[in-house]
Amino acid sequence: MSMAQQAEPAVSTPPAPGPKESDGRTAQRSMTLRLLARPEVGVFLGAVAVFVFFLVTAPPVRDGSSMANILYQSSTIGIMALPVALLMIGGEFDLSSGVAVLTSALTASMVSYQLTMNVWVGVIVALIVSLAIGFFNGWLLVKTGLPSFLVTLGTFLMLQGINLAVTKLITGNVATDDISDMAGFDQAKNIFASSFEVGGVNVKITIVWWLVFAALATWVLLRTKYGNWIFAVGGNKDSARAVGVPVTFTKISLFMLVGFGAWFVGMHQLFTFNTVQSGEGVGQELIYIAAAVIGGCLLTGGYGSAIGPVFGAFMFGMVQQGIVYAGWNPDWFKAFLGVMLLGATLINLWVRQAATRR
Repeated sequence: MSMAQQAEPAVSTPPAPGPKESDGRTAQRSMTLRLLARPEVGVFLGAVAVFVFFLVTAPPVRDGSSMANILYQSSTIGIMALPVALLMIGGEFDLSSGVAVLTSALTASMVSYQLTMNVWVGVIVALIVSLAIGFFNGWLLVKTGLPSFLVTLGTFLMLQGINLAVTKLITGNVATDDISDMAGFDQAKNIFASSFEVGGVNVKITIVWWLVFAALATWVLLRTKYGNWIFAVGGNKDSARAVGVPVTFTKISLFMLVGFGAWFVGMHQLFTFNTVQSGEGVGQELIYIAAAVIGGCLLTGGYGSAIGPVFGAFMFGMVQQGIVYAGWNPDWFKAFLGVMLLGATLINLWVRQAATRR
């Protein structure tokens, strides 16, 4: 045998491919389980169930104008539920968001009326005040390490007292003066509180803003570095800081986003009713938080979406108006909300367990 023959490698036939071995760690989850892992799936199913229920039990709901009214009620909750949900994904929550809405409206109204200025001056000052409240909450939380419950509870009590005391001191009444005849009012109302017709149905502009903000929040969460930061600081802020996430900036900016939402809803209320009652807003913060929780956000942070709170707010608006259209006693509204909150929490728990079960 020659040297060339000895150096030639032997040709072997590769084994026929067989089924790949896998264990529980590498097995790919089915499409159903991947869908169930989404935080908005449970609340979507709940929203459909509530919608069908009132569609059957309350015939007026089938009318286009009634549905527009339901969507309007949902939008006034949903606009605030979105930044509250982002804050909860970031591991915190804000008990002052309800009265902060009134603070922004009162500020804009009194600055405009008492100083006899264009209402846009009041609107801009109110925005600065609202962002400052959010900054204060975030800064105090980061610097002291206190739980957001305590920080924002203190802010809630301060704002509640300031709203009443300052309004009485400046206006001599518990409500602000009518600003509908002041310069700039009509332009501001077109942005914050106008309406338009679609197929003969009157639709409020807040519904459009609600959907725009929801799309923007979804894009931020899923497609930007800032969205990754939100999930990271909500999951474990120490680990997030160790890999370079700006925890302080993220926390403070999330509270400021809540301040922005409070400003926007406050402007809507002001330019819808032309005047503001200083004692309102108490309890609304629980509605916003509940809409976010029903939408799949965890109080412990690190989990949730922006689409879920949209369906959560829709459920609130559906129940609130559906009870009226069904001719039931509206006192049952809060009872329905409690059932919805507990039910949605249990459904979300079951969905997460089913999604992670191998």
